[in-house]
Amino acid sequence: MTTRDIVLVALFTAIVIVLGLMPPITLGFIPVPITAQSMGVMLAGCIIGAKRGAASFALLVLMVAIGLPVLAGGHGGLAILSGPTAGYIFGWIIGAFVTGLIAERMVGNGASEAKQFAGFAVASLVGGIGVVYACGIPWLSFVTGTPIGAALYGNLAFIPGDLVKAAIATLAARAVLAGYPMLPRRA
Repeated sequence: MTTRDIVLVALFTAIVIVLGLMPPITLGFIPVPITAQSMGVMLAGCIIGAKRGAASFALLVLMVAIGLPVLAGGHGGLAILSGPTAGYIFGWIIGAFVTGLIAERMVGNGASEAKQFAGFAVASLVGGIGVVYACGIPWLSFVTGTPIGAALYGNLAFIPGDLVKAAIATLAARAVLAGYPMLPRRA
């Protein structure tokens, strides 16, 4: 990893921490809050790629593990990494990697603008939503003792917001690609 890669990883970890400054919205029927930090998965994967995006979230999880209050609502510590939201948090690492992998494969500097938008959108939806849910829902079900179907049903409340986050991430990634064509060079 080059110095540039390390700086980008740290920068995106900081961006995700800043997204956590927005207060989480808790829902009464599920112990998982709505946060802006999940949009960071899509942004990191689409903008800095699979390896660096995953590394930025691995750094975030390390910071949580040592007790720094870097998650939405000022949370951190090992208890968070074993609670109902832990599957989503660890899923962020895998989600950023998958998002970045899809973006790297589908989006190129020579591709048309429409193809770039489509590639970033697919990457955000599959990696930033699908993969994170695939990691978070089973863990939520296991920790809370909720049937998997009920946990899945409870997560439907997050879909509209996550679609908005995917749209924002798609627009931001395309803007970065257009404005800074050297930034997406992958590690």
